[in-house]
Amino acid sequence: MSSTSEGTGSCLCGAVRFTAKNMSKNAGACHCRQCRQWGGGPFISIDCGSDVEFEGQQSISIFDSSAWADRGFCNKCGSHLFYRLKGNKQYMLPAGLFDDDTNLVLDHQVFIDEKPSFYSFSNKTTNMTGAEIFAKYATPSE
Repeated sequence: MSSTSEGTGSCLCGAVRFTAKNMSKNAGACHCRQCRQWGGGPFISIDCGSDVEFEGQQSISIFDSSAWADRGFCNKCGSHLFYRLKGNKQYMLPAGLFDDDTNLVLDHQVFIDEKPSFYSFSNKTTNMTGAEIFAKYATPSE
């Protein structure tokens, strides 16, 4: 069984639809302060690589949230559409936007050191701190 598949979905109002050609079956939760401020809780997302097509581009607004990533949202209904790494255009799409989420498994959490104590997931997951994430994925400055 493949660890990726094609997935489709849309924002709440339907103004933006997407097709992710390489949607992972593994969901992850990010507990960093920015993600929690953005959505009011952890950002539960699916890694979709860089092959994502959007319909309704005129309804997508982009917020330049850091030196390494930006965030897209529907400018009609406000739905969060993506977290995108600037360097390789890798998309993390919110799990709740997909038309079919029946085969998703929450298997990892990042910025676990920033997770507030008032919630916890029962799934056994791989957990990484912010420092571990930056050490593993950060590219050296030029």
